[in-house]
Amino acid sequence: MSGNSVVGSFAVADYVVFALMLLVSAAVGVYYAWTDRSQRSSGDFLTGGRRLTALPVAMSLTASFMSAITVLANPAEVYRYGASIGFYAVSYVFTMLITSEVFLPVFYKLGITSTYEYLELRFSRATRLLGTMLFIVQTILYTGIVIYAPALALNQVTGMDLWGAVISTGVVCTFYCTMGGLKAVVWTDVIQLGVMLAGFLAVIIRCVVIQGGVLPIISDSQHGGRLNLTDFDPNPLRRHTFWTLSIGGTFIWLSVYGINQAQVQRYISCKTMTHARLSLYINLLGLWSISLSSVFAGLCLFSVYKSCDPWTTGLISAPDQLMPYLVMDILGDYPGLPGLFVAAAYSGSLSTVSSSVNALAAVTVEDIVRPCGNFSEKQLSWISKGMSLFYGVLCIGMAGLASLMGGILQATISIFGIIGGPLLGLFTLGILCPFANSKGALSGLVSGLALSLWIGIGAQIYPPAPEMSRPLPLSTDGCNFTVAPGLNWTSSTLPFQNATAVVSVHNSVKPLLADLYSLSYLYFSPLGTIVAIGVGLVVSILTGGRKLKVEPRLILKKEDTTFYYFIKMFKGRIKSRSGHLDLKKDREMTFGNSNPAFSDFEMDLTRNSAS
Repeated sequence: MSGNSVVGSFAVADYVVFALMLLVSAAVGVYYAWTDRSQRSSGDFLTGGRRLTALPVAMSLTASFMSAITVLANPAEVYRYGASIGFYAVSYVFTMLITSEVFLPVFYKLGITSTYEYLELRFSRATRLLGTMLFIVQTILYTGIVIYAPALALNQVTGMDLWGAVISTGVVCTFYCTMGGLKAVVWTDVIQLGVMLAGFLAVIIRCVVIQGGVLPIISDSQHGGRLNLTDFDPNPLRRHTFWTLSIGGTFIWLSVYGINQAQVQRYISCKTMTHARLSLYINLLGLWSISLSSVFAGLCLFSVYKSCDPWTTGLISAPDQLMPYLVMDILGDYPGLPGLFVAAAYSGSLSTVSSSVNALAAVTVEDIVRPCGNFSEKQLSWISKGMSLFYGVLCIGMAGLASLMGGILQATISIFGIIGGPLLGLFTLGILCPFANSKGALSGLVSGLALSLWIGIGAQIYPPAPEMSRPLPLSTDGCNFTVAPGLNWTSSTLPFQNATAVVSVHNSVKPLLADLYSLSYLYFSPLGTIVAIGVGLVVSILTGGRKLKVEPRLILKKEDTTFYYFIKMFKGRIKSRSGHLDLKKDREMTFGNSNPAFSDFEMDLTRNSAS
């Protein structure tokens, strides 16, 4: 198999499975459009009437940002760089803790539809509009990549029509978002999460059978250096280490779960704060299971192609096509199963795009349309649907632009880091710093954004040297056909670039700030956040922020946190116990109440004995 240069194409059964997934998604939209046809308000459409429960919301939270990128790019990442990407699991824990304790209580109590509404309440209208515009740009860019990337990878391997796939998924997605609102988005996410896990399991189980068990796969990965889970190098220029993934990852995922409209909109649509908190922690289990599946799928990928790498041999043109290639190679004889995997990749896309479209409609209606005129709730509901349709079409258009961007995983994380970091800093200023004012907030956001953009663009022009990204060796010793010339797998650059040209630029005109540009792309977000908070605090103090009186509901109070209740309960228990055990205290209370007759009698005895 590893020397097989021809891989099968899609069968009728595969198209049926794929079409079925699209049909079920569309049906959910029609169902909610029908059951909620009496809804009059945009709030019902955009937040599901705030009546959702923890479990579906948790699954939706997981599916939203576990996109096709997870299904296609994560296994390819493990294949090329090893399993260290699994350290993201650590960042997920910190993210859920901080989100549920810091951001959720403030947003939930305010009962707002758009998170950017908070920025106007806390700072100013200008801050809100700038935050909204940045979110819209970030989300449209991200969504374009999410639609285009799987279509490209799958088209080149399975022969599935590229723009047919892009437009069909985009249209179905736009349809159910426009028809059913947030409820449709949440319930289709639940279905799509199931499909994603099923697709991963199909590949993993077949690989385990072919390779003769889990242990040979682990053994192959160990010998190939893929189990690099002890990389604790603190160097911030290294692309992936324990520190970059757990610290940088925490900031990136916080900018997603803590303040990103698509995620916040879900958990504030829960019926109680307890349900909202619970949804975050159940979602943590979902993130772990998808993350573990993608890492193990990457190890399977390496085990199967350890002696004949399909990328180096030119059978595929980019690492993002490794997973579809493996699927067609090992599941091609089982009609329907390649279709299941493709449905899994597209489920990832649909769940992410639908969340984005719904969130974009929400911020546009709440932050831009509503303040501009006196619209009735029914008019706003129709405008929300119109906006869902508009953004759906726009995101399909963005997929065309995404075709110009290189490696998927790094491109998407970079977008989140560059724009999400400064926005995270802005919200953190508002929630945790009572003396931060609007001048400080705006200058912090702008300076954080300027710095992360500068470094992000610099990193694209001067990519880091291979010794910082450390791609692992790939072998073609076991192939029984000739290798295509000119393919350089040691390049750390994006797969479509000419590696040697980039490296020579890197060495000859290396700027003074080359090391700063070589910073791990995971640190773009912490950098933007820290600069936004630092500059914001300094400017606020210099412009009289200490005299500021902020409404208590706009900042985090200790009573809002779960930790406060735990400490209170703990203190209460210690007090109740110490009440029984403190003997000294008992003695002080009862001292002086002894029987006077007994005392006198004792004193008389003393007198008598003395005489």
